[in-house]
Amino acid sequence: MVKAKSRGKPLFEGAEWTFDTLRAVHDAIEIIARDDLGLNLYPNQIEIISSEQMLDAYSSIGMPLMYRHWSFGKHFVRDELHYRKGAMGLAYEIVINSDPCISYCMEENTMAMQTLVMAHAGFGHNHFFKNNHLFRQWTDAEGILDYLEYARGFIATCEERHGVDTVEQLLDAGHALMPNGVFRYRRQRQPSFRREQERREEQRAEEERSVNYLWRTLPGANVSANSDSEALERKKTLHLPEENLLFFLERYSPVLASWQREILRIIRNIAQYFYPQKQTQLMNEGCACFVHFHIVNALYAKNLIDDGAMFEILHSHTNVLFQPDFDDPRFNGINPYALGFAMMQDIKRICVAPSDEDREWFPDFAGSGDWKSVLKEAWANYRDESFIQQFLSPTVIRQFRLFSLSDDTDKPHYLVSGIHDERGFHHIRDVLAQNHDVATREPHIQVVDVDLLGDRQLKLQYTKHKGVPLDAGQRDATLAHLEHLWGYDVRLEETAN
Repeated sequence: MVKAKSRGKPLFEGAEWTFDTLRAVHDAIEIIARDDLGLNLYPNQIEIISSEQMLDAYSSIGMPLMYRHWSFGKHFVRDELHYRKGAMGLAYEIVINSDPCISYCMEENTMAMQTLVMAHAGFGHNHFFKNNHLFRQWTDAEGILDYLEYARGFIATCEERHGVDTVEQLLDAGHALMPNGVFRYRRQRQPSFRREQERREEQRAEEERSVNYLWRTLPGANVSANSDSEALERKKTLHLPEENLLFFLERYSPVLASWQREILRIIRNIAQYFYPQKQTQLMNEGCACFVHFHIVNALYAKNLIDDGAMFEILHSHTNVLFQPDFDDPRFNGINPYALGFAMMQDIKRICVAPSDEDREWFPDFAGSGDWKSVLKEAWANYRDESFIQQFLSPTVIRQFRLFSLSDDTDKPHYLVSGIHDERGFHHIRDVLAQNHDVATREPHIQVVDVDLLGDRQLKLQYTKHKGVPLDAGQRDATLAHLEHLWGYDVRLEETAN
């Protein structure tokens, strides 16, 4: 029970908000986030925007200062039409992984919703962005906004000099290859966006000289170097195989000018910036939901928000965490908000009031009582598939009524391969973790060879996951973009893993 002397006066009443009220609520949230949960945060920058501005943020992948491209306008028109017809709603907020951490909140939100989204985005996502190892390794929160400003200006200058259509065709090709334009595994940390921007001219000039030197070594005759030793040396020189197609094209394409290579670098850097978000959606949203739920309950316990605001917040919270059953027409897979939040609430329960089953599954922290440290360690050091593999409990499996199916194309029926028993719990956890691994959801394609002394054909290899081939239509369309950037034939081979 909360002592009477610790209870204050509600910070607001009713639905209307003012900037003074927003500031007071933000400060109250920050006290709980820092002093109670011990969160490590970037400074917050809360911006209030209209529904049209939110639609604009939707269309440009949630980033301010984004360069122009026709696809952004197409998305804006589509989303605006659906929104005006009532066929879709808008997010209450968009948050940007930057320093300071920028949260866009809708001006149409009630004060209760502004409280919720500030706790969710400004403190939950904020902490996750700053502390998770993938974001620390691959993103530059301090420099991203300056880099986007540079990118927009550079591409606009290229449009003036070389024509909008020419630049647009290059952007189309680069965007098509974005999923395969990232480094998936650890390499030397990329320089910060600010440092890269400072020395970009020197880098471009040096790389252009390297490419020109490489292609000047080619003889006029169409002579192929086919010996094993020559092929091995060729691959060594080009650092093959290479998983990052945009990086390879940027460095070695024989037909691109220096400004075109710089645009590919811009697209590649933006793709790499978003890659950690692909790997941590469940954890990121689960962390934000856990943090906002803890904070709003703490505010309510202190009487800083009243019953009406709490009911509105819980109504929205429940809607976000809704998980339809597998046979429900609304089912569209596992809701990452729901599963992430449930797992983090379960970790807290296991630390505080474990069962014998919990002690057997999680001997390292069951009953420790220190759930804050366990969660912060998980938020910092795991990604979705490893988090599920390490922390998904039989309790949550039963709560979500999870089971696994085996789909063998050679057999006429599905096989239920995992149920709620000791063996089934482990199998379900393994399958669910694998389904959250980006490597199993996106095709693994590498550059494996280029016969520079022959026909200059670019050779790619796709490794099938569980025998699944590429979609023929998307494959051919993407290869056409790749050939445009390479300037010569491109051949793709599919192999089994």
